[in-house]
Amino acid sequence: MRILLVASACNSLTQRVQAELRDRGHAVPLEVTPDGAAVRAAVHRHRPDLVVAPMLKAVVPQDVWSAHTCLVVHPGPAGDRGPSSLDWAIHEDAAEWGVTVLQAEAEMDAGDIWATADFRVPRVAKSDLYRNELSDAALDAVLLAVDRFARGRPPRPQADLVRTGAVRTRPYLRQETRRISWDDDSTETVLRKLRGADSQPGVRDELLGAEWFLHGGHPEDGLRGRPGDLLATRAGAVCRATADGAVWIPELRPHSAPGLPRACKLPATTALAGRLPRLPEPAAPPQPAEGRRTWSDIRYREEGPVGVLSFSFPGGAMSTSHCRRLLYAYRAACSRPTSVLVLGGHRDFFSNGIHLNVIEAAADPAAESWANINAMNDLVEAVLTTTDRLVVSAIGGNAAAGGVMLALAADEVWCRSGSVLNPHYRLMGLYGSEYWTYTLPRRVGAPMAERLTRQARPVSAAAALSAGLVDRVVNCGPQEFTGEVTRWAARLAALPAGQLRVAAKKAEHERRESATPLAAYREQELARMLRVFTDADAPYHALRRAFVRKEPVPGGIDDHRDTAAGTGLSEHGRAAGSGGGVARWPVRPM
Repeated sequence: MRILLVASACNSLTQRVQAELRDRGHAVPLEVTPDGAAVRAAVHRHRPDLVVAPMLKAVVPQDVWSAHTCLVVHPGPAGDRGPSSLDWAIHEDAAEWGVTVLQAEAEMDAGDIWATADFRVPRVAKSDLYRNELSDAALDAVLLAVDRFARGRPPRPQADLVRTGAVRTRPYLRQETRRISWDDDSTETVLRKLRGADSQPGVRDELLGAEWFLHGGHPEDGLRGRPGDLLATRAGAVCRATADGAVWIPELRPHSAPGLPRACKLPATTALAGRLPRLPEPAAPPQPAEGRRTWSDIRYREEGPVGVLSFSFPGGAMSTSHCRRLLYAYRAACSRPTSVLVLGGHRDFFSNGIHLNVIEAAADPAAESWANINAMNDLVEAVLTTTDRLVVSAIGGNAAAGGVMLALAADEVWCRSGSVLNPHYRLMGLYGSEYWTYTLPRRVGAPMAERLTRQARPVSAAAALSAGLVDRVVNCGPQEFTGEVTRWAARLAALPAGQLRVAAKKAEHERRESATPLAAYREQELARMLRVFTDADAPYHALRRAFVRKEPVPGGIDDHRDTAAGTGLSEHGRAAGSGGGVARWPVRPM
C-alpha cells in the first residue's frame, strides 16, 4: 500500500513507524504538516491508500478525513481524550497505560477505534517512556490497524465507551498543576512532577533570582538542606533540597519573555553561569551501594569477566565535557582485568553525537563545534584502538549521526528490537566525522554506506541487522535490556575462541595501520568539518540555530518532506506525550 505519514514533527515514533512499515514492503512518504492546510496539500500530492498520523497536533480537515481513512495515534487508552494524555498518566502515577489508533473525525480523539495496545509505566522520564514502552505499544497498534484496514475489517465505534461512561476528557496539563512546592512536596512528588514534564515543557520555577524551566530529575538520599536550596553540583547538574531529601536536576532552560527568541536547554551549571554560588562537587560512586540513591550520568560495574560502562546523557547529546569524561571512564574501564567491555547497555538513547545546544550557547559556536567534534573523535579512537579485549556497543534506544559511529567503533554492535538508527549527518549540513569513512564502509560495504548517508532515512533494528550495521538484535522490553546484554556478554566472554579473536583483532589493527592509518581518516574528515564550522554562511549554522531555538527550518536548504524522515533522533528540546507525543518543531537533522 501507499501509506502517507503526516506529522507535526519528524520525531522518534514517526521515524520508527516509517521504517517498520517500509520494512514490510509499503511505500511510506512522510510529510511534516504544521497545520490543516499542509495536511490537505500533502494528501492531494501523494493520493495515498491510507493516511497515518503518528504524532499530529494539527486538525485533519473534514474534506480530508471524509474522503480518506486517516488514522491518528493517541498516546492514551481507549476512551482517554485530551492533549496531555501521557503527562496525566505520569502525574497520577499510573502503573499501566495504553495507545489507541483512532480514525480522524470532527471531534478530537472521538473517532472509531482501529487498534489499542497496553504497556507498563516504569518510573522514568516522560520522553524516555514515550521513546520506549509507548513506542513499542504504538508500533504494535499501528501495524494491527494497517493490517485490519488492508483486510477490509471495520473499526470499533466509541459509542459503546460513551454509553458505559468509559470516556474521560482531560484538559491540557498546565504549569499551575506542575508547580513544585519545595517546602511541602516530598522527593517522590518532586520527581513525579519533573518526570512528567521531561523533555517538554519542563517545570517552571524560580531559582537564584530568575525564572527557569527545570528538565530532568533524579533522587539523592545522601544530601540534605533547607528545602529549595542548592546543595551541590555534579557533572553539570545541580542538587536541590526537597522537604525530605534532594533531587539532581541536569538541565535548565531560561524563561523567555514574550516576543524574544526561545532559549534552549543547557546543562544546569552552564545555564546558571554567573549566578551559581560556590558549591561542593561530591564525586559519584561508579556503582552505588545496594539501596543507595544518587545520580551519575556515567557508571561502571563488573560481573566476572564482563565490564559494563553505561552512560546516559540528556537527549543523547554529548558535549565536549561529556565526551572527555566518558573517555576518562573508558580508559579506566580498560585498565580492569576483564575480557569483554560493554559500552552502553542502558535503556533509551545511546548517543546522538555533538551537543548542538551547548554549541549554540557558546561565545564562539565555531570553536565549540571544533572542540566537540575532536572530543568525539578522541573517544571513538580509543574504542577503535582497544586491542586487548572485545568491546561491545549495546544500543538500548535510538542513535544518530556521530552516536551511531561511536557504536560502530566496537567489535560487535547489539541493539534492542525497538531501536532506530540514523547513520548520517547531511541534513544538518555536515560531512561528518568520528571515523565514519573507516567504520561504515567496513561494516556495510561502500555502496550501502553511500546509500545510508545520501538517502538519510531512519533504519529499524531489523533492517540494521540485515544490512550488517549491527550484529545482534535483542528482543526484549526496555527494562530488560541491561540484564539481557549482560547475559549475552557473559556468554561471549566464556567462548573458548575469545583469546584467538582478540589476537586476530590486534593483528588486523596493525595491518590496517600500516596500510592507511586511522589518523588519515580523521584528518580528511576533520578538514571538511573545519571548513563548514568556520564558514559563517554554511547551512550548518542556520540549521543548528533553527533546531535549538525551535524555529522553522530555513528554506532552500533541503527537501524536508520525504527525506526528512532520515534526520536524527534527538528528542532533547522536544515535548513528548502532549497530544500526539512531541511538539511541532523540526527533528534534529543529523
